Amino acid sequence: MSKMITCLWFDHGQARVAAEFYASVFPDSHVGEALASAVDNPSVKEGEELVVEFTVLGQAYIGLNGGPNFKPNEAVSFMVLTEDQEATDRYWDALVGGGEESACGWCKDRWGFSWQITPRVLLEAVADPDRAAAKRAMEAMMTMGKIDIAAIEAARRGEG
Repeated sequence: MSKMITCLWFDHGQARVAAEFYASVFPDSHVGEALASAVDNPSVKEGEELVVEFTVLGQAYIGLNGGPNFKPNEAVSFMVLTEDQEATDRYWDALVGGGEESACGWCKDRWGFSWQITPRVLLEAVADPDRAAAKRAMEAMMTMGKIDIAAIEAARRGEG
């Protein structure tokens, strides 16, 4: 077992739904064991699912059916590095379905968690030692919701 696992707080009964969704979207992901509550508590009744273990892209998580008291916000986000436009499009489209688009590769899923769907090309472009190329790539990114790899590469080269 990992020494550190991130716990994500969900409204009543949503932890498993979210875990199954994430496992359907990302490779190296699965839903694991669940724990029913041994007693009635403010989150769930005795016998109801309190937590569910799941893995996304090889990273372990616990989903807690904690109720509506706490909501995710942009202070914490999940950055997913992509290798091509196909993966960028697939992850982005899956997450914003029921969620919402934001700027610069950021979006929210239907539970309110923030994601950064980030092509490696973007990171390379904004770190280009040619500062003018990096600036052009960064300026192009600032106009985007979902990242368009071809547009980032063109901006880096100084085209269009």
